[in-house]
Amino acid sequence: MPHATGERNGTSERNGTGALNVARKLIASHLVDGEMAPGGEIALRVDQTLTQDATGTMVMLELEALGLDRVRTDVSVQYVDHNLLQADERNMADHLFLRSACRRYGLWYSGPGNGVSHPTHMQRFGVPGATLAGSDSHTCAAGALGMLAIGAGGLETAMAMAGEPLHLTMPDVWGVRLTGAPPPWVSAKDVILEMLRRHGVRGGVNRIIEYHGPGLASLTAMDRHVIANMGAELGATATVFPADGRVREFLRAEGRADDFAELLADPGAAYEVEEEIDLSALEPLIARPGSPGDVVPVRDVAGEEVHQVVIGSSANPGLRDLASVAAIVRGRRVHPGVSLDVNPASRSILLDLTRMGAATDLLQAGARIHQAGCLGCIGMGQAPAIGRNSLRTFPRNFRGRSGTEDDRVWLCSPETAAAAALTGVITDPRDLPVDPPALRLPGAAASAADLLEPPLPPDEARRVELEKAPSIGALPELDPLPDDLDVPVAIKVGDDVSTDEILQAGARALPFRSDIARLADFAFVRIDEDYPERARAAGPHAVVGGRNYGQGSSREHAAIAPRHLGLRLVLACGYARIHRQNLVNFGILPLEFADEADYDRVERGDALKIPDVRGALASGGDVEVRNATKGETYRTRHRLSPRQRELVAAGGQIPLLRGDRRSGSPASGARG
Repeated sequence: MPHATGERNGTSERNGTGALNVARKLIASHLVDGEMAPGGEIALRVDQTLTQDATGTMVMLELEALGLDRVRTDVSVQYVDHNLLQADERNMADHLFLRSACRRYGLWYSGPGNGVSHPTHMQRFGVPGATLAGSDSHTCAAGALGMLAIGAGGLETAMAMAGEPLHLTMPDVWGVRLTGAPPPWVSAKDVILEMLRRHGVRGGVNRIIEYHGPGLASLTAMDRHVIANMGAELGATATVFPADGRVREFLRAEGRADDFAELLADPGAAYEVEEEIDLSALEPLIARPGSPGDVVPVRDVAGEEVHQVVIGSSANPGLRDLASVAAIVRGRRVHPGVSLDVNPASRSILLDLTRMGAATDLLQAGARIHQAGCLGCIGMGQAPAIGRNSLRTFPRNFRGRSGTEDDRVWLCSPETAAAAALTGVITDPRDLPVDPPALRLPGAAASAADLLEPPLPPDEARRVELEKAPSIGALPELDPLPDDLDVPVAIKVGDDVSTDEILQAGARALPFRSDIARLADFAFVRIDEDYPERARAAGPHAVVGGRNYGQGSSREHAAIAPRHLGLRLVLACGYARIHRQNLVNFGILPLEFADEADYDRVERGDALKIPDVRGALASGGDVEVRNATKGETYRTRHRLSPRQRELVAAGGQIPLLRGDRRSGSPASGARG
C-alpha cells in the first residue's frame, strides 16, 4: 500500500480547471477574509458551535465577559458529557451554571446522560455543507457528514458564538483515496490506525484530510465518524468526507432526511498531497501504550494478558460498534480475569441496543453498562489497575490520561476488544473460533431528541440569571506583554507533550476547571510536581518544549493555568495547532527554534531575554532570544499573523476585548 507521496501537486483550481475538492468547497463557501493559499491566515464564517462541560464553563464566562446578549450562530449546543461523576457538589454546580447560561444566551442544552457531544451532535444537528467550531479537539468527527468541523479553544468558540469568524492557517488538503472494502474482522478503527501507523501523531499538522474514492461505499456515516474523530490524533486541522448516499441513509434513519444536501468533489479535483489505502488489504491493528501513533498489527502483540476492556467513547460511538461486541460475546462469558465496561455514546444508541436485545447479550456475558458519556476516556472513572493492560476503543492513550499514572492503555477496534474480553489476552479477532458478527440494525434510530432543551425565546432569555456557585471562578486578569522580556526557564519538556501532561484531566483536577487559581496547582505536575511552586516563586517565566508541543485536547486550561502562574514565553521546536492558538489567546508568546539543535543548549533555570520584544514582533521578522546564563543567542520564529501579534501584545484576547469595550469599539461583543 503506497504511502503519501508528499508531492505538492497543486489543486485543479490552480491548474485552471476550476474543479474543487470537498474541503475547498466548504472553505470557499464560508471564507470571509484571506485567500485559499496554504500557509496564509484565513477567516471562516461559523454556522454551528459545540461545547462540552470540561471546557464549557470557561466559554460561558467568556460570553459574559463579551457582554453578549444572544448567540449569533445558526445552532449552538452545550453538552454535559465529561464530568458525570458527582463525587461532591462541584460538578452539579457546573451543570446548573451551564444550563442557566444556555437559557440566558440562546443555546441548546444537553444534560448529563444524553450522550457524548460528537455522536449526539451528528445525530441531532449535523448538516452537510455547514461549518462547526467546537471547544473539543474531536469536533472534527462531524466531518463524516460533509461538514467542515474544527476543534478550537474555548475563547475562539465563544467568539464564534458572538458572530466573529474563526481564524486559522489555510491548510494543505491531503487526499486519501480508498479502494476495496474491509475484510471480515476489520472495521473503521483499523483504517484510522493504519493512517497513524504510517504517519504518527504529527502527520496531519496543517492539513485537512479528505477521504474519497470507490472504497467510501463500504463505510457508513458512523464508520466515517470513527475515522474523522481520530484525525485529531494525526494533528489534522479537520477531516472531510463527501455528503453522499451513505450520509443520506444516516440522516434518513435519524428522521432528518430533509437536512441532506449532496456535497461531492468536482470531477478532476486534485490535492496538495495524495495517498491511497486498499481497504481489502488491511488487518486488525492496535496502538501500544503511550501514544496513538505507536501502531502495530494485533498478531505482533497477541498473547499479552488483559485486565480490562472498555467499549465506546466518541471514537467508536456507533450502534454497529457496540452491537458487534454484543454479537461476538452472545451466549459466551467474559474471561474471569477481565472487566468488560461499556460506555454507550448516546441515550438513543442505548435505547437501540436495548430494543434489539444487544444490551441483554452484553449483560448476560458479564459486561457492565455505564451511563452515556466520556467517562474513562477523560479519566473520570474506569481507571485501570497499575501496570495491567487495558484495551479501549478510545481515541487517546497518553500516559496517565486514564486516571492511573502507571497505566498500560491500548487502542483498538471493537472486534479486537471483544476478542480480548473473551480470551483474557490480546487476540487477533480472526483467530476466534466463531464467525464474524452478522448484524441486523434498525432502519430507524430511536429518538431521545426531546430530552435536549431548546433555546428560550429572546425576551424570556433576557430575564434569566446565571447560577454561579462559589466554585465558579472568574476569568483571570491578564497584563500586557512587557517591553522587555527577562524570564527564567521554569521547566523543560520533550517531544509530543500533550495538554493532559501540561494540565492533567481526570477526577482529581477537572472538578476545579471553573476555578483557575486552584486548577493551577495541577499544571505540569505529571512531568514535574514542583513546577507550580517554582513558577509562583519565579513570577514571569518561560517553558521550553520539543516538537508537537501541546498535542491532544483543546482544553484552554492548559494555557490559562500556567499563565496564571506567570508563564509569558514558550520556546519550542513546534506546536500543535489548537494549543498554539490558545497560548496566543491568553497572551503567551509562542516562539519556535529556527535551529532545533538550540533546543539541546537550553536548560531549566537559564535566564532568557528578549529586549524590545513588542518591537521585535511588530517588525514581523525573526526574534532573537538571548540566553544570559550561557552567553548565547538563538534565532527563533514566531509565525504570528498581525492579528495574533496584537493579541499577544495586549496580553490576550480578553484584555483586548475589555479595552475595546471601554473605548466603545464594536469588538466589545455588544453586537449580540
